[in-house]
Amino acid sequence: MTNKQDHNHAKIAAARDFISANLPIVPVPSIPEIRLHKAGPQSGLWRLAEQDQEFGSPYWAHHWGGGLVLARYLLDRPDAVAGRRVLDLGAGSGIVGIAAAKAGAAEVIAADVDPYAIAATGLNAAINGMTVLPVLTDLTTGEPPATDIICVGDLFYEAALAERVTSFLDPCLARGIKVLIGDPWRAYLPQSRLRLLAEYAVPDFGTTTSSRPSGVFAFETQNAPAKPRR
Repeated sequence: MTNKQDHNHAKIAAARDFISANLPIVPVPSIPEIRLHKAGPQSGLWRLAEQDQEFGSPYWAHHWGGGLVLARYLLDRPDAVAGRRVLDLGAGSGIVGIAAAKAGAAEVIAADVDPYAIAATGLNAAINGMTVLPVLTDLTTGEPPATDIICVGDLFYEAALAERVTSFLDPCLARGIKVLIGDPWRAYLPQSRLRLLAEYAVPDFGTTTSSRPSGVFAFETQNAPAKPRR
């Protein structure tokens, strides 16, 4: 095992301890079937930032609109993933992978580049009694993975990231991998490549007092416009 791997394992273990001790387990808005560790006013995430110079945005500790609608969609339509291999790309809290497992997926891998997200995903899967394999890696730099369906929640908030994700998904489509995207109509969503499957009003960025429309889309090769935002 390399020094980098040792470092990541130690960070993930420490993150598990912190999350278990400081982030309460609460039901997810609009998805009462799933409970997650979620940051609250007393969680003290600032302590992680002080202890770790590599600590980034704690997106894994909050609810995001795209993840919420993807999870709701998979639970409402389990036939979309039942019996299939599913990859949750940019897993964050792991909510989409957990929903896929609850819907009967044969295998669920949750990939993220943040060790804290990997720790949160493992804990959250265990809370819900689901088997999800968290993997610390950036899959967008490699070949299409061995999976049947890729679920992408909330990865189109920044131009360079959106371009990298789209470039990764194109060869996945060519391999016959189905791609589902959840997003609250953010600026860099590739709308010309999307077909709207469902739309829900859900909170975003950790808020619980307001909701906004968020869509679940099939990512496609043809140039077919998505439903305009209301």
